[in-house]
Amino acid sequence: MRVAVVGGGIIGLAVAAELVRRGGDVTVYDPEPDGDGGAWHVAAGMLAPGGESAFEYPHLTRLLEASNELWPEYAASLGDVGYDDAGTLGVALTADDVADAAREWKHQKLAPLTGSQLRDREPALSPRVRAGVFAPAERQVDPRRVVAALRAGLAGHIVPKRISALSDVDADVTVVAAGCGTAELTGLPVRPVKGQVLRLRGEPGLIRHVIHGSADGRPVYLVPRADGEVVVGATQEERTDRAITVGGVHDLLRAALDLVPGLAEHEITEVTVGHRPGTPDNAPILGYLDDSRRTVVAAGHHRNGVLLAPITARLIADLVLTGSADSLINDFAPGRFGCA
Repeated sequence: MRVAVVGGGIIGLAVAAELVRRGGDVTVYDPEPDGDGGAWHVAAGMLAPGGESAFEYPHLTRLLEASNELWPEYAASLGDVGYDDAGTLGVALTADDVADAAREWKHQKLAPLTGSQLRDREPALSPRVRAGVFAPAERQVDPRRVVAALRAGLAGHIVPKRISALSDVDADVTVVAAGCGTAELTGLPVRPVKGQVLRLRGEPGLIRHVIHGSADGRPVYLVPRADGEVVVGATQEERTDRAITVGGVHDLLRAALDLVPGLAEHEITEVTVGHRPGTPDNAPILGYLDDSRRTVVAAGHHRNGVLLAPITARLIADLVLTGSADSLINDFAPGRFGCA
């Protein structure tokens, strides 16, 4: 069976790598095989199934949790990809922030911590932080390293070509994993959701955990790397432009400094803009496009592309090679939007 994967982002590469591992004859079509234009390049790499699924598509929680369980072994198979399991601190600065976050924390069944208990874990937190939680099952990975590892493993399988129509692909089965470009190829409702992200750099060790919090109603996450980088994100805007805006950068920096004042001494090394592939219910699209079973879709992962890469790769490889997959996939079929 000849399999074509259209798209060279983290999802397309993960699917292709799994197919190759199982002996598939795979070609990945990527218009920029050495580029950095995908959502993965902007993503912080938080593996946070609880915080991402609280009040969205009801079946998404199971998929996120199943993929999170795969990540320790998956990261080990890729090599040094910045995998870290220190956990996440959810924090709230003001009384209103606490009230807004409390429902989500309760949904995740996380025990509340006082500000002083949080600072025992993370001394750099502002004394103004009122309350929070510790999520030990949440992890992080560096998406740029993940993509680099996947690309290296797929050497010889990646073709630098932009596919503008599925009829241009010569394969027995085509997997469409083209991110926001999936809409043009399939007619499915995948839209771009803009996000602005900052990267700071300072002395390593200022913060140890991922911090996911709210400061005066402004959501922010801080993802520390071992080398002193801290990723600060992210805006969420229903826009298609790539403009870096003063307001977006200001909101992120203000919230970050309100929570961790010591970041004021860090250098701003990068400001990036990307587009998450969103869907009407913010859940991915996984499965056969139509009854011909010649086209499989793996797209629309929105904020969860990094987290869902291992489970997506496994489910889609099962579907392509055997014609069936775990029933977990059924809730994410393209037909749920009436487009297949």
